[in-house]
Amino acid sequence: MEQQRGTIMYIEDITVTFDGFQALKEVDFYVDHGELRALIGPNGAGKTTLLDVICGRARPDTGRVVFGQRTDLSKLEEHEITLLGIGRKFQTPTVFKNLTLIDNLTLALRFRRDVMATLFGALTRSHTDKINSTLQTLGLEQKAQNKAGALSHGEMQWLEIGMVMVQEPALFLLDEPVAGMTREEREKTGEILQDLAKEHAVLVVEHDMEFVRQTAHRVTVLHEGRILCEGSVAHVQSDPRVVEVYLGRG
Repeated sequence: MEQQRGTIMYIEDITVTFDGFQALKEVDFYVDHGELRALIGPNGAGKTTLLDVICGRARPDTGRVVFGQRTDLSKLEEHEITLLGIGRKFQTPTVFKNLTLIDNLTLALRFRRDVMATLFGALTRSHTDKINSTLQTLGLEQKAQNKAGALSHGEMQWLEIGMVMVQEPALFLLDEPVAGMTREEREKTGEILQDLAKEHAVLVVEHDMEFVRQTAHRVTVLHEGRILCEGSVAHVQSDPRVVEVYLGRG
């Protein structure tokens, strides 16, 4: 597949207020096709709020979110944004623990809305192939018929990434995907995300700076609702403002 070029999504002048508190303040931001962008910053900086704005969970007071050629996401509902090609993984895995891995991935397929029809309706060959290839990418094919509740924490995180993968989004939004993982699990997650970025755009909110150093193409630092710094990992790490408000803590 030929890699697309240019910007897949950009944000203009986004401000978000909750009960008088400005969580985001006049933010301009973009993500390119084929980019793995890390979004970092102290707790309360506005990282998750930014993801919420992109996927329609939060409405901005001002500004717009433009996806693809011209679509303004700030006017759309969450399910409409998902169908346009944006997939979101939240901080806490939301898999169905009493269902098998295959059932979880089947439910995540966006071609059906009805749960019972999705589980018990006939899957096409292309859907079956998609589920199987996703399990192989995640290294979970041997556990395909196991209940999701029996997975380790890291494996459950991978399954939820897989539930986004089968939806085939153009832009992945991942909120702290390696939280609580072992070193080996973090390394494998980095490999999965780098592989995704070959044909998709990936935006990752993460606190693990070692993981960010190993995986991110570019880094954006948020602080108190504003973008403090952007650039390569080396550039961001050497910025004295970033060291003061974030990297130097602890």
